[in-house]
Amino acid sequence: MKFFPISQSVFCLYADIDGFPELFEGIWTIKKSGVSLNCFMVKGEKTALIDLTSDWADASKQIISALTSSGLSLKSIDFLILNHLEPDHTGFLREFRRENPKCEIISTAKGINLLKSFYSISEGVRAVKDGDTLDLGGNHILSFFETPNVHWPETMITWDAASGILFSCDAFGSFGKLNGRVFDDEFTEAEHAAFETESLRYYANIISSFSLFVEKALEKLKPLDIKCVAPSHGIVWRKNPRVIIDRYAKYASYAKAGEKRITVVWGSMYGNTKAGLDAVIRGIEQEGVPYAIHRVPDEDISYVLADAYKNAGLVIAMPTYEYAMFPPMAYVIDLFRRKHIFNKTVLRIGSFGWVGGAKKEYEAAIIPLKWNSLESYEWAGFPVEADLSLLEERGRELARKVLNL
Repeated sequence: MKFFPISQSVFCLYADIDGFPELFEGIWTIKKSGVSLNCFMVKGEKTALIDLTSDWADASKQIISALTSSGLSLKSIDFLILNHLEPDHTGFLREFRRENPKCEIISTAKGINLLKSFYSISEGVRAVKDGDTLDLGGNHILSFFETPNVHWPETMITWDAASGILFSCDAFGSFGKLNGRVFDDEFTEAEHAAFETESLRYYANIISSFSLFVEKALEKLKPLDIKCVAPSHGIVWRKNPRVIIDRYAKYASYAKAGEKRITVVWGSMYGNTKAGLDAVIRGIEQEGVPYAIHRVPDEDISYVLADAYKNAGLVIAMPTYEYAMFPPMAYVIDLFRRKHIFNKTVLRIGSFGWVGGAKKEYEAAIIPLKWNSLESYEWAGFPVEADLSLLEERGRELARKVLNL
């Protein structure tokens, strides 16, 4: 980890986590992309460190090394600002506090409560709220804005008006390693495209349940003259900060209406459901609607979730399994509920063997999702020509509905 100057007195420190732990939050894969853990130092007459890291992959040791190489140490920090108490940003806190017991820790009132429950820390802390400030001297007066449920209830954003830097923690973050570069103007067009995919996946996996709160936070931040967005995961946006701000506004809007595309999520035991799905896809293609296709349980759910959140249309194709839903698909539907994959236009199809049953369980499971559903279609065994003809027409019907949204 090294110091990367954002301005003469503001620095980024980061560690790349190269697929370890394999599952972010114990759920989401980062095996291919990795993720960065970013924290920031603001130096006035006093020094503030904004957010910490976990102890993954020796990230904490890298912080100490970077501070030492710059002539500083943990004991040099006067204030530790915790925008968010999730352990990927606070896992090193006990060790930090032992090394620097005089450092004042600043968070929201709810964050202070989590300090007690997570780390048994109750002294040397200060609770802040909207509009509160911290004067570091040297023309650095930090301001705090509460942004609850983006994505935990205690979250806030720190603002440095002197430099125009917004320290946003998980907001405006992304999966993906930085590989020795930090700033948006240091990446190629192809690398930016990859980060855009990973920022959507990050949003869908981590934040999609709280899109209403994201919109409220964006409204709160509108009056600020933001020159740089500094999140705690992913790229620091110093040249074009509006890119990531507008991207998050777009992602939040997907909770109400996605893009005019279709996500196909399917599972098949012996190929019978797959044969029917092929007919549906032919119908979708005839109408010229783009689609993404994911097979479960083969594909990691985090990628399935990203496309399902983004796109307005959805095909759920699964067989009946022992009088109920195909178990991997039942998990997908449950996750859609938890992550608020609402307001989709949906077609569900599937085969059964001796008797159906998936339809009943499925229809009960999707009630909270507020989907605009076409009539489900099921068939026994392998689809005959009449089934295939009807399924192809259902694909066309779904595609037309998505185009007309």
